[in-house]
Amino acid sequence: MADKFVPAEIAGVVFSIDVVVGAQVVPDQTLCVLESMKMHIPLEAPSAGTVLEIFVTAGDTVSEGQDLFKLAV
Repeated sequence: MADKFVPAEIAGVVFSIDVVVGAQVVPDQTLCVLESMKMHIPLEAPSAGTVLEIFVTAGDTVSEGQDLFKLAV
């Protein structure tokens, strides 16, 4: 298994975290929701895998390209 980091696609605020460490995810499953300019944008899993680490919590401000999750794929 390889580790894959999932970065924020936009700058914004983490509105919600929809998975927990150890969760099995499928491609396109929502990992979290980011809020930017009053819009809610889901961040989806790029591939199937297991959530190894979550680097943010709800309410955190994130930058575009910042790693938010680490998956074992």
